Amino acid sequence: MAAFPSPEPGMERFVLQLPEQKDESNIRIELIVGRTVRVDNSNTYFWGGEIKKQTVKGWGYSYYSVNRLGPMAGTMMAVDPDSPRVEKFITLGGKQVFIPYNSRLPVVVYVPSDVEVRYRLWTAEAEIQTIKKG
Repeated sequence: MAAFPSPEPGMERFVLQLPEQKDESNIRIELIVGRTVRVDNSNTYFWGGEIKKQTVKGWGYSYYSVNRLGPMAGTMMAVDPDSPRVEKFITLGGKQVFIPYNSRLPVVVYVPSDVEVRYRLWTAEAEIQTIKKG
């Protein structure tokens, strides 16, 4: 971790150390960044922002950062003002970020202090299918 920069004021560093897998080339990590907020249960919400890939100078290691989260946007369906609000994890909108699985290096993500980082693993089947011409 010495190669990675310390988080700037107002930022937090999240580190994911992955266990070794038999065939890591068939696995991808989806980075999911967001914040839990109270919203209505009828609309779909998302945060503005972007996960940027950066490189540690002199080392070549990759890390990821989100400089700011927001504003929050969503669908605008009319909702009964008396309907209860619920706690939901609202994620960044836009393009999903998938990174290769590599158990030899940590996945390092810098985000504002009030933001959470989650992940999901995606695996490919070992069998490769053929597409017919035509």
